[in-house]
Amino acid sequence: MGSILSVRNLNKSFGKKQVLFDVSFDIEEGQILGFIGPNGAGKTTTIKLILGLQSIDSGEVLINGFNVKKDFVKAIEKVGAIVESPDMYMYLSGRKNLELVARMYANVDDKRIEEVIKLTGLGNRINDKVSKYSLGMRQRLGIAAALISNPNLLVLDEPTNGLDPEGIKELRDLMVDLAKKEKIAILISSHNLSELESFCTDVCIIKNGKVIVTSPMKKLKRGDHTSYVLEVGDINKVLKLDERFIQISDNRVKIICEKNEITSIVKKVLKETDLFELRPFELSLEEAFFEKAGGNIID
Repeated sequence: MGSILSVRNLNKSFGKKQVLFDVSFDIEEGQILGFIGPNGAGKTTTIKLILGLQSIDSGEVLINGFNVKKDFVKAIEKVGAIVESPDMYMYLSGRKNLELVARMYANVDDKRIEEVIKLTGLGNRINDKVSKYSLGMRQRLGIAAALISNPNLLVLDEPTNGLDPEGIKELRDLMVDLAKKEKIAILISSHNLSELESFCTDVCIIKNGKVIVTSPMKKLKRGDHTSYVLEVGDINKVLKLDERFIQISDNRVKIICEKNEITSIVKKVLKETDLFELRPFELSLEEAFFEKAGGNIID
């Protein structure tokens, strides 16, 4: 399966200050890539280069095989994007806004408008004025507009800004649906790590204009070692079994070991006490971010 978006060795300077250094990553269909890093790390600049909103100094962006620099119209044809907050006519209905967007494309008919209304769950309120929409609904309308041309790549820069928990959940569910059912590749930049953790399939961490790590979410959260957490009956008996056991709560221990060792470890534990739970140890996305990026700030 080829990449829908391929970013290769992007470099960008503003005057004498270089802000991006050989930034590279790929997204395939159905993937949701969380693009994270501190303020000023280069996230928005990278997104603007991908969308052709700023010029690339060196490197290349390929979308569906087309080079953004050399073949912009073809490259951007299958892209939907929201950078900052979506522009709307507040005094018009949601439907009228979508009809205006649809006119910008040659092949968008009323059937497609109905499809994106259904996809984004706006059916009940689509004929209301946008001024009556909550922020979450406006964001969904913005995504509906971005989907109108039937793209296979969706680029969202800080889409959860200002949303309440319900709005964030709606957006999250919509992203998962679009990736799974529509096979859309999604690039999403956000500061809200706990939200990205709940629905992104992959993560790209950028700091000071350099990509530190690109990884599947599950692999990043498991850290550099294979670790397991065991919930046990008598923790003191377990701690004596193997010096690698580390106590992490009153009845839980963690152990770093190879996958093929865990069976014999479990047998030893069961000879001494009850075992209530065994699971792979995972960092939170925030913990994994700090481990990889260093420092203690993401803002």
